[in-house]
Amino acid sequence: MAKEESPYKADVVKGKVCLITGGGSGIGFEISTQFGKHGASVAIMGRRKQVLDAAVSSLHSLGINAVGYEGDVRKQEDARRVVESTVKNFGCLDILVNAAAGNFLVSAEDLSPNGFRTVIDIDSVGTFTMCHETLKYLKKGGHGRNSSRGGSILNITATLHYTASWYQIHVAAAKAAVDSITRNLALEWGTDYDIRVNGIAPGPIGDTPGMSKLVPDEIKSKTREVMPPYKIGEKWDIAMAALYLVSDAGELLCSLF
Repeated sequence: MAKEESPYKADVVKGKVCLITGGGSGIGFEISTQFGKHGASVAIMGRRKQVLDAAVSSLHSLGINAVGYEGDVRKQEDARRVVESTVKNFGCLDILVNAAAGNFLVSAEDLSPNGFRTVIDIDSVGTFTMCHETLKYLKKGGHGRNSSRGGSILNITATLHYTASWYQIHVAAAKAAVDSITRNLALEWGTDYDIRVNGIAPGPIGDTPGMSKLVPDEIKSKTREVMPPYKIGEKWDIAMAALYLVSDAGELLCSLF
């Protein structure tokens, strides 16, 4: 099967409304694109208007019903405004994808508490804030829902915290928190509100800002020398996994890491 050929039917998420934080670039944009190509209406949230405008224009060129909203996931007022605007524009909300993230290379001794807090605020607090603000729309019987089922939440994390990673203590801590948030919400909101909460933890993914910052070309070359089968994942891979988890087939899973 060609990489560009989706394994899913073109209407696998037809009629669903998705809000994707960090949806204007990297993995988030690929998820936005694939959700739209498979029938969903897409709202993307980000801090940079120029990036948002370019992403929405690109989605429109593919025939995707998409809008972009400026906002910072760290700010509850922004989160609430974007969620409410999405529902007002599309009539409901079915899927939340938390893909917004912050990252930079720095040793623990050179990392300021403020720098540590910034990544925690974006990745961890931002993820919880967006989940919190979407609850009343995603829960079974929630506002605007035209289904007897609850909606879906998908959190994008990482694998950095499973062991240890050089110069990534802030990100590892933040992503560990996101994993915990995902598990706990899957338990509480899955039981109480029929909301499916899942996580995807990508390893190294090519052609992303994180990859270019964290794995310079010389490191990739050395890795290939000692590990010939070395293969970097693609954004498309993550988007296909995301499609599965928010589709009806994904109902079989409670949480994936």
